[in-house]
Amino acid sequence: MHIHARVLKSFDMIRRCGSIREAARHLHIASSAVNRQLLQLEDTLGMPLFERLPHGLVLTAAGEAFARHVQNVFQDERRLSQELGQIRGLQRGPLHVMAVEGLCSGLLPRVLAELYRRHPGLSVQLQTGGSAGTAQAVRTGDADIGLGFSISASDELQACCLRRDPIGAVLSPNHPLAGRATLSMAECAQASPLILPLPSLSLHALLTPLLSRLPADTEVLLETASLDLAKRLAQQGLGIAFQSRWGLEHEIAQNQLVHVPLHSPAPLWCELGVYVRARRSLPPAVTALVHLLMAELAD
Repeated sequence: MHIHARVLKSFDMIRRCGSIREAARHLHIASSAVNRQLLQLEDTLGMPLFERLPHGLVLTAAGEAFARHVQNVFQDERRLSQELGQIRGLQRGPLHVMAVEGLCSGLLPRVLAELYRRHPGLSVQLQTGGSAGTAQAVRTGDADIGLGFSISASDELQACCLRRDPIGAVLSPNHPLAGRATLSMAECAQASPLILPLPSLSLHALLTPLLSRLPADTEVLLETASLDLAKRLAQQGLGIAFQSRWGLEHEIAQNQLVHVPLHSPAPLWCELGVYVRARRSLPPAVTALVHLLMAELAD
């Protein structure tokens, strides 16, 4: 069976948009042309790839299987392009990376600087998002590499490396609790308003068992999906935030923030992982970045 690459691109855009009209707009071709390509593709395969619902198009079981095939084709195409580039003495991207926000102020700048030093022709597209979205981007092929916290094991993901770090209270150095070796959530709640993560962050699920034991009238200053905003408010002494030390490296080194591990009654850990799609042959550029990340996380 022969399916033209143009048809694969149209199918993938319909999958992303959930709409033939939106897919056509992104592809800069007529809706009728995109619809015709989809109908011809379904006729070739002998089964529908999308359910036509009032709110849009949703993949059928056959569509899910075909989508995985399309992602393999696109990733193999990128890998071949990069390998041919290396044969020509060039290293061209883009390399697609998705990571949680907290890694963009310390870990990733260090690693990317070393990557560019070693491979000056390489280009990277970096998108930030929550850990769940990061895992999904790797599974679907939208990201070559994903970095996230406490991502559940999956047959579709390969963890290249994992590192456990304590979750702690993030405080101003002038806070009365800043000198403590460990803190319980109850001690934090009694001392200051809390700055908490929204459910979209994996950190929320880790803190929930501790928060559920607090009184109903516990003062919460802010709930946010931005760990950067949370640490800025903690730095100004407005409350206590919670996260691992990732993303706090500069502030801790400059004595602008203090990180005190939570211990209630045992240490609370988060797991940072570097992920690629399982059973994928990694192109050289992906391998190079993975190795740098592994070396950094091993320190």
